[in-house]
Formats: sequence, C-alpha cells, structure tokens
Amino acid sequence: MPESKSRKKASRPAPAKTVSTPKENPVWYKPVMFGLMILGLLWIITYYVTQGQYPVPSFGGRNILVGFGIAILGFLMTPRWR
Repeated sequence: MPESKSRKKASRPAPAKTVSTPKENPVWYKPVMFGLMILGLLWIITYYVTQGQYPVPSFGGRNILVGFGIAILGFLMTPRWR
C-alpha cells in the first residue's frame, strides 16, 4: 500500500501566557480588617456588660447597631484580602 507524503507544518512560536499575579495588599490592610471585627465585638460586649451605660449612653439600644456596623466593615474587607 503506498504511503502519503507528510506535510511539514510551519513552526510557530508558542503564544506567551499572560499570567497576572494578584497584587499584594498594603501592610496595614490585615490589621485594620481584624481590628474592625474585634472592635465591633468589643463594642457590643461592653454595651451588654455595662447594662447600657457604656460605650455611648445616649445611643441606647442603637449601640448594638453601631457595634455590628463596625464589625460588618471589617467583614466587608475580607473578599479583597490576599
């Protein structure tokens, strides 16, 4: 049985892979993130332990919202943490 002639393919250089490395976060990012989470927790604990006299007595029950708001700011920073 006769063999067919093989075709020579023109050699092409392999395309350069563009791998982008994620940028590192600034040095202050992680301490601020965890600091906000802990500060919010401490705010709420202080409110409960002192029976509403601290941290801000005029806020009353809204101290809970302030504590959760501070903690949520810390949690919102976590998706960008690398």
